Amino acid sequence: MSGLAHFLDGLRCSACGLLNALWLDTVRGLVECQGCGQSALLVPEIGECE
Repeated sequence: MSGLAHFLDGLRCSACGLLNALWLDTVRGLVECQGCGQSALLVPEIGECE
């Protein structure tokens, strides 16, 4: 993860079940588990931000 990643406290990885292992990279729009390496791409809906 890059230096701009934020730790997501209190959340559990849906792939491996590890608690407090998720990191959000806002620049890349990616959430990654440090335990198993599973990642998820965040795609915002058009018109979501006002």
